Amino acid sequence: MARTEMLKLRDVLAELDMSRAAFYRMRARGQGPKLLKLPNGQLRVRRRDLDAWLSHCEENAA
Repeated sequence: MARTEMLKLRDVLAELDMSRAAFYRMRARGQGPKLLKLPNGQLRVRRRDLDAWLSHCEENAA
């Protein structure tokens, strides 16, 4: 079974070219990719969740 790629929040922010504050504002509005909180408190985003969210954004923009 293949491992799911997990991205750190800083990697997601770099890919989106977005500040942490802007990302959290977007999440507060109920938007953004699904986040996973690890037991140590760190946040991760599955690559497939980020890609699906980006595809959804592209479809809505069209």
